[in-house]
Amino acid sequence: LPDTLPAVSDLESSMLTIIQTFHQYSGQKSNLKKADLKELINNEMNNFIENDTLDKLFADLDQNGDLEIDFKEFIALIAMVTSACNELFGEERSFK
Repeated sequence: LPDTLPAVSDLESSMLTIIQTFHQYSGQKSNLKKADLKELINNEMNNFIENDTLDKLFADLDQNGDLEIDFKEFIALIAMVTSACNELFGEERSFK
Protein backbone atom coordinates (compact mmCIF):
# COMPACT_ATOMS: atom_id res chain seq x y z
CA LEU A 1 0.00 0.00 0.00
CA PRO A 2 1.20 3.53 -0.63
CA ASP A 3 2.80 5.38 2.28
CA THR A 4 0.38 8.27 1.96
CA LEU A 5 -3.33 7.97 1.34
CA PRO A 6 -6.00 10.62 1.30
CA ALA A 7 -8.37 10.62 4.26
CA VAL A 8 -10.31 7.38 4.19
CA SER A 9 -13.66 6.42 5.69
CA ASP A 10 -14.05 3.89 8.49
CA LEU A 11 -15.14 1.27 5.96
CA GLU A 12 -12.19 1.97 3.68
CA SER A 13 -9.86 1.81 6.66
CA SER A 14 -11.34 -1.57 7.60
CA MET A 15 -10.81 -2.82 4.05
CA LEU A 16 -7.16 -1.72 4.14
CA THR A 17 -6.73 -3.47 7.49
CA ILE A 18 -8.09 -6.72 6.02
CA ILE A 19 -5.65 -6.48 3.11
CA GLN A 20 -2.69 -5.68 5.37
CA THR A 21 -3.57 -8.46 7.81
CA PHE A 22 -3.80 -11.05 5.03
CA HIS A 23 -0.38 -10.08 3.68
CA GLN A 24 1.12 -9.94 7.17
CA TYR A 25 0.35 -13.64 7.60
CA SER A 26 0.80 -14.79 3.98
CA GLY A 27 4.13 -13.06 3.44
CA GLN A 28 5.66 -12.99 -0.02
CA LYS A 29 3.75 -16.05 -1.23
CA SER A 30 0.36 -14.27 -1.03
CA ASN A 31 -1.35 -17.47 0.13
CA LEU A 32 -2.12 -18.81 3.58
CA LYS A 33 -1.21 -22.38 4.47
CA LYS A 34 -3.25 -24.03 7.22
CA ALA A 35 -0.65 -23.07 9.86
CA ASP A 36 -0.75 -19.44 8.66
CA LEU A 37 -4.55 -19.38 8.83
CA LYS A 38 -4.48 -20.93 12.30
CA GLU A 39 -2.05 -18.26 13.51
CA LEU A 40 -4.15 -15.50 11.94
CA ILE A 41 -7.35 -16.80 13.53
CA ASN A 42 -5.70 -17.26 16.94
CA ASN A 43 -4.19 -13.77 16.87
CA GLU A 44 -6.81 -11.74 15.02
CA MET A 45 -10.20 -13.50 15.14
CA ASN A 46 -10.21 -15.65 18.27
CA ASN A 47 -13.38 -14.00 19.59
CA PHE A 48 -15.35 -14.94 16.48
CA ILE A 49 -13.92 -18.32 15.37
CA GLU A 50 -13.29 -21.36 17.56
CA ASN A 51 -9.95 -23.06 16.95
CA ASP A 52 -11.48 -26.56 16.87
CA THR A 53 -13.34 -25.71 13.65
CA LEU A 54 -10.14 -24.96 11.71
CA ASP A 55 -9.92 -28.22 9.72
CA LYS A 56 -13.48 -27.99 8.42
CA LEU A 57 -13.16 -24.26 7.85
CA PHE A 58 -9.94 -24.69 5.88
CA ALA A 59 -11.46 -27.45 3.73
CA ASP A 60 -14.55 -25.34 3.05
CA LEU A 61 -12.49 -22.28 2.13
CA ASP A 62 -9.96 -24.06 -0.09
CA GLN A 63 -12.24 -24.03 -3.12
CA ASN A 64 -9.53 -24.93 -5.64
CA GLY A 65 -8.03 -27.73 -3.51
CA ASP A 66 -4.45 -26.41 -3.53
CA LEU A 67 -4.13 -26.67 0.28
CA GLU A 68 -3.66 -22.91 0.50
CA ILE A 69 -6.05 -20.02 1.01
CA ASP A 70 -5.69 -17.22 -1.51
CA PHE A 71 -6.99 -13.70 -0.97
CA LYS A 72 -10.38 -14.37 -2.59
CA GLU A 73 -10.88 -17.43 -0.38
CA PHE A 74 -9.83 -15.38 2.66
CA ILE A 75 -12.37 -12.70 1.77
CA ALA A 76 -15.02 -15.45 1.69
CA LEU A 77 -14.06 -16.24 5.30
CA ILE A 78 -14.32 -12.58 6.29
CA ALA A 79 -17.74 -12.36 4.61
CA MET A 80 -19.01 -15.52 6.35
CA VAL A 81 -17.83 -14.41 9.79
CA THR A 82 -19.15 -10.88 9.30
CA SER A 83 -22.53 -12.21 8.19
CA ALA A 84 -22.70 -14.56 11.18
CA CYS A 85 -21.79 -11.70 13.53
CA ASN A 86 -24.47 -9.53 11.97
CA GLU A 87 -27.07 -12.24 12.60
CA LEU A 88 -25.81 -12.89 16.12
CA PHE A 89 -25.50 -9.26 17.15
CA GLY A 90 -28.04 -7.82 14.73
CA GLU A 91 -30.71 -7.40 17.36
CA GLU A 92 -28.30 -5.34 19.46
CA ARG A 93 -28.02 -2.35 17.15
CA SER A 94 -25.80 -0.45 19.59
CA PHE A 95 -22.64 -0.47 17.46
CA LYS A 96 -22.67 3.31 16.96
